Amino acid sequence: MASSEINVQLCGYSKHLEPFKQDYGNGLDTYVIRLQMEGISTALIDGERSDILPGDLLLFKPGDIYELTIGTPGQPMKPNGDYFVLCTGPGVDEWWASKERPKRKRIAEDERIKGIWQQLIFEKRRLDGGHQELITLLTCSLLLLLERALEEAPPTQSASAFHALKMRNYIEENAAQALRLQNIAGHAGLSVSRAVHLFKEHFGVSAMLYVQQLRLSHSLELLDYSFMSLEQIAAETGLGSYTYFHRVFRDTYGISPGQYRKQRMLKQNQG
Repeated sequence: MASSEINVQLCGYSKHLEPFKQDYGNGLDTYVIRLQMEGISTALIDGERSDILPGDLLLFKPGDIYELTIGTPGQPMKPNGDYFVLCTGPGVDEWWASKERPKRKRIAEDERIKGIWQQLIFEKRRLDGGHQELITLLTCSLLLLLERALEEAPPTQSASAFHALKMRNYIEENAAQALRLQNIAGHAGLSVSRAVHLFKEHFGVSAMLYVQQLRLSHSLELLDYSFMSLEQIAAETGLGSYTYFHRVFRDTYGISPGQYRKQRMLKQNQG
């Protein structure tokens, strides 16, 4: 997929403060990928007009009838915003054909998706139109992140499942930083007790244990492939002091970080 070109006709973040309507009654000639971020819009889904809420991802292919309405003329409306990309090319053809694509599905909030989308927007808006290979790679990255979000979206589309996913995404994005349960719960708009219960219910481990697992996994990579000192690794991964790093690493892997690194280096020298 990454080697197949994708042509982006238009991409951006639309902030609507006035009513807006987009109507392709004769069918699209591009793919349309749109993620509602704030406010409510209305789209034609399989012949029926449906409310599109924050977190709803719209996926339409060439030939599909596409109608989007935001607000009502003459009536006040709340701010409304969405990310969008209109694109064609063999790369997106391959991605679309690899699985059945729903026209609408709610996905969990993920800063990584927004970050890649923003980079694609910035690249496309360069005066020279952007570097085509970079645009293709950024679009491929966006599609793969959306793919994962679609796969991980709970089948029941329940609010509790989305809260849990939102917390997990937040943890993965911030694991190397100082994290407290209050931060994690607050990001999802939950009380600490509710957040603790939901995370454990959906992922089988506590939120703080998941934080620790991510940090230890990162520490293994740094022990294997970096020249950082053990103290630097402890700080880099968010584990704090070397004393704490040593204790949790040994408790988890049955060996100290220093011993692990020595054994790794010995195996490399012998190889």
